[in-house]
Amino acid sequence: MGEPSTLSSPGSPPPGSPSSGSHGEAPYAGGRTSLTDAFRALELDTRLLGMIGALAVIWIGFDVMTGGAFLTPRNLWNLSVQAASVAVMATGMVLVIVTRNIDLSVGSILGFTGMVVGVFQARVLPELWGFDHPLTWVAAVAAGVAVGGAVGLLQGAVIAYLGVSSFIVTLGGLLVWRGAAWWVTTGQTVAPMDGLFKRLGGGFEGAIGAGPSWAVGVAAILLAVAAIMVTRRRRAGFGFPVRPLWAEGVVILLIAAAIVGAVMVVNSYPLPAPVVRRMMEAQGAIGDGALPVITHGFAIPVLIALAVGVAVTFLSSRTRFGRYVFAIGGNPEAAELSGINTRRVLMLVFGLMGALCGLSACIATARLNAATNANGTLDELYVIAAAIIGGTSLAGGVGTIHGAMLGALVMQSLQSGMVLLGVDAPMQNIVVGIVLVAAVYIDTLYRKGIK
Repeated sequence: MGEPSTLSSPGSPPPGSPSSGSHGEAPYAGGRTSLTDAFRALELDTRLLGMIGALAVIWIGFDVMTGGAFLTPRNLWNLSVQAASVAVMATGMVLVIVTRNIDLSVGSILGFTGMVVGVFQARVLPELWGFDHPLTWVAAVAAGVAVGGAVGLLQGAVIAYLGVSSFIVTLGGLLVWRGAAWWVTTGQTVAPMDGLFKRLGGGFEGAIGAGPSWAVGVAAILLAVAAIMVTRRRRAGFGFPVRPLWAEGVVILLIAAAIVGAVMVVNSYPLPAPVVRRMMEAQGAIGDGALPVITHGFAIPVLIALAVGVAVTFLSSRTRFGRYVFAIGGNPEAAELSGINTRRVLMLVFGLMGALCGLSACIATARLNAATNANGTLDELYVIAAAIIGGTSLAGGVGTIHGAMLGALVMQSLQSGMVLLGVDAPMQNIVVGIVLVAAVYIDTLYRKGIK
C-alpha cells in the first residue's frame, strides 16, 4: 500500500506532466519564472502558512493590547512550557480523529495517571529505595506511560471489538477516570515530587541552558536537512517530481531561521538573580563582583514535546502502522477488505493515545510539583481543538502532526493572552468554544473546495 495522499507534499505536479523536467525538476522558460510559479515550486502547505499567519496576528494583537508584555522572552518561554502537555496529547489525537473516532477522556486519563504517578513516587518508591533516588523519575515516567497505555488499550478494545461508539466509550471514560483519580487518594493532593522528576515540568531547574540549546538547534537543523534530502532522493527514485534545488535551499533557510530564532528567544530569558546567587554559592564561586548572566535555554518539557512530535510523525508517515491508520480513515470498508486488521489497529491507536496522556500527566504533575484531582480538567477540549485547528478533519483520513502541535500553540497563545488582559475564566471558555466551531467550519469549507 502506498503512502496516503494526505502525507505527500502539496502543490506537486503529477509525474510525467509537462511541468516536470529532468529528474522531475520544473523547467524554466528562458530561465525566468513568475512569482506564482516560484511559490508553487516551494511546495509549501497553504493551510500551514495560514495557521502561521493567524498565530502571528494573535501574537501581535495581544502584544499591542498588553503594551508589549506578550512578545517578551519570558512570556514566550512560559507559553511554550504551558503548551507542551497539550501538544503531546494532540499528536495522538490526530491519529484518533484520522480513524474517524474521538477521545473525550484524555483530560481525565491525565488526571488519573497523574495521581497514580504522584502516589507511586511519593509513597511507594521511597519505601523501596528511599527518597531522591536517581532512578525515581525514570520509574515514575515508565509507570505513567504504562498506566495511561493500559487505560487506552482498554477503551480501544471496547470500541474495536465490542463495537461501542468511541464517543460513548470515551464520554464514559471521562467520568470514570475523573472519579478514579479522586479514589486514588480520596481527594488528597500528593506533594512534593522527586527533585529530578520536577525538571520534566520546566522552571529554572528544568531548563538546559544556553550552550546545550545551541547544540539542540544545530542538531535540529541537520536533522531537517537530512530529512529533506532523504525525501528528495526517495521521490526522485520513484520518478516523482521534486523541487528545484533553489527551492530546497529556500525551504532549508526558512527552517534554519525559525530554529535559530527560537534558540535566540529562549536564550534571551535570564535566570532570576537570587537563583543565580544560590547556584554560585552551591558551587563555592560566589564573589563580591556582579553576578553572571545565566539564561534558561530550552525547557525540558518543550524538548519532550518536540521529540514526541518527530516520533509520531515518523510513525504515521514512514511505517506500515501509520499507512494503515490513514487507510482506515480514508475508507474503513476498503481497508478491511484489503486485509488490514482494522480492529487491532484501532485498539493500538487508542493505546498510543493513552500512553501519550500518561507522558503528559508526568509533564503536568512535574510542572505543578503536585498531583491534584483537578489536573487535566478541560484538557480534552484543548487537545481536540488543537488537532482540528491544525488541519485534522473530523471526516477522517486527513491530518498532520506538526499542524496539531502548532494548533496547541495557538490555543495556549489565546489563553495566555487573555490571562495577561485579565479576562476571566468563563470568557476564556467562550472564546475557545468559538474558535473550535470556527475551525470546524473552515475545515468544512476547505474540504468542499478540494472536491
